[in-house]
Amino acid sequence: MKLKSEGVCRFCNKTFSAAAMSRHLQSCSERKKAQEKEEKIGKIFLLRAQAGPFFVYFEVKGIATLKDIDAFLRRLWLECCGHLSAFTINDVRYELDTGCVDAMWTDFFGKKQQTRSMNTKLYSVLCPDLKFMHEYDFGSTTQLDMMCISERQGNLKKIEVLARNDLPDFVCTSCGKPAKEVCTQCLYEGTGFLCEKCAKKHKCGEDVLLPVVNSPRMGVCGYTGTSDDW
Repeated sequence: MKLKSEGVCRFCNKTFSAAAMSRHLQSCSERKKAQEKEEKIGKIFLLRAQAGPFFVYFEVKGIATLKDIDAFLRRLWLECCGHLSAFTINDVRYELDTGCVDAMWTDFFGKKQQTRSMNTKLYSVLCPDLKFMHEYDFGSTTQLDMMCISERQGNLKKIEVLARNDLPDFVCTSCGKPAKEVCTQCLYEGTGFLCEKCAKKHKCGEDVLLPVVNSPRMGVCGYTGTSDDW
C-alpha cells in the first residue's frame, strides 16, 4: 500500500504533497511577503531531505556548514546512538566521526575513500538543482536523498523548517487499526506495524517493539523519536 505523503506550508497553512511543495514554496505569496521584510545580507539555500514518505524542506544560510545540517537532521529525524554520518556531494564524501559507538569501523575496515570534513561551508559545495545524499549509521544505515532547490539573498539566524510531512497513516497489518508500534524483526517483511492491542500478543514479544514516529529512522536501532519543535 502506497502511503500518502503530505505536509503543510508554514507560511500559508495549505497542504501539498512532497513534489508539489517544492513548486509551491517558490511561488507562495505569503513566503514572499515574509522575505520582503528581511535584509538582503547573505546567501540562503532552500533544501529538501526525503526518504520514502518522509520529507522536510528547510532554509539554511550559505555560511553555515555541512556539520550544521547534519546536526539539524540528527535532532529532527536520526539521532539514537551517536553514529557516524556522511554527505556525498558530487562524488566527494564529507564525514563526521562522533567518536562514539561506530568509531571502530575504520579501524577494522579502513576508509573506503578519501574524505573531507563536514566543517565545509555550504556556499562552497551547494548550488540550485544539485542532488546529494546523507547517510546516518554505517551499520543500519538511514539514507536521505537531498536536493538544493534554490538560493536567495536574505537574513537567517538559524535553520528554519518551511514544511515537513505529516505522520503517514500507518495501519496495523493484523487488524487495520491505526498502528502505534513497529516490530523491528518484522518491519522489512511488511508485517511489522501493530496497534496497541495486537502489539500485546505479537509473536516476537514486546522487547523488539518500537513506537511509530514521524521519521525515516523509525524501527531502527532503538530509535524512539527526537524533536518535533521546529
